[in-house]
Amino acid sequence: MSNKVEKKDLTKAAIRYMFMACNVFNYENQQGPAIVFGLEKVLRKIYQNDEEYVASLNNHYKYFNTTTWMGNILLGASVAMEEEDGIKAIDTVQNFKTGMMGPLAGIGDTLIWVLYPTIMGSIAAYMGLEGNPTGAVIWLLLNLVFFVFRIKLFHLGYDSGLKLITKLGDKLSVFTEAASIMGLTVIGALIPSVVKVTVGLVYQSGDVELAIQSGILDQIMPALLPVGLTFLVYKLLASKKLSVIQVIFLIIIIALICSFFGILSV
Repeated sequence: MSNKVEKKDLTKAAIRYMFMACNVFNYENQQGPAIVFGLEKVLRKIYQNDEEYVASLNNHYKYFNTTTWMGNILLGASVAMEEEDGIKAIDTVQNFKTGMMGPLAGIGDTLIWVLYPTIMGSIAAYMGLEGNPTGAVIWLLLNLVFFVFRIKLFHLGYDSGLKLITKLGDKLSVFTEAASIMGLTVIGALIPSVVKVTVGLVYQSGDVELAIQSGILDQIMPALLPVGLTFLVYKLLASKKLSVIQVIFLIIIIALICSFFGILSV
């Protein structure tokens, strides 16, 4: 019924899925088309019978959505199950993918979509503001390393993904919560370095001059205004009344007006 799936087949499937995961994303079955595009060749090797092959493709075309990194593990494990049990495994595969895509998305979204780009992006951007291109180089190299790592995750899923995910069980939520706390701590520490807000006003009474920024605000709490601005932006985004683009333009307009009148300074 099937031929042995080789490492090169898994690598090609991983790359095809990674390339299309977001490019064909839609609101009906989300990553379903990307999975079909990624697995079609390796499934053709497993299923020599045309009807079984089509049935497997249709099964994978159903709704699926998780962090693409985590998707590699699930798809690798799915290929292993179908290679082992053939067409009898398609219901198990679908239930497995549906049941695990949520918990794994919690980990993937926290670590990959939030922590990694926020921390490394902020560091790279800060180094860029200082005129140092090292941050951009590190960002590029890390993405190349992670590209290879994502392929390895597909192989890991094929070799032991089902066993690994089953053993983790309810520990996934604990791990996600711990990672979230770490991420919030790191992001909070980055605010004074990345967000810059300086008041240019000076209070003057006779011969006495007092800089509002250094003489008052910094004495109350260093980086008070950056923290306040960050909190305000968070509230605006959380209210969902303004989009990210609208908030960005709002900040630019306010900054230009305040700089023109000397309220803010560089």
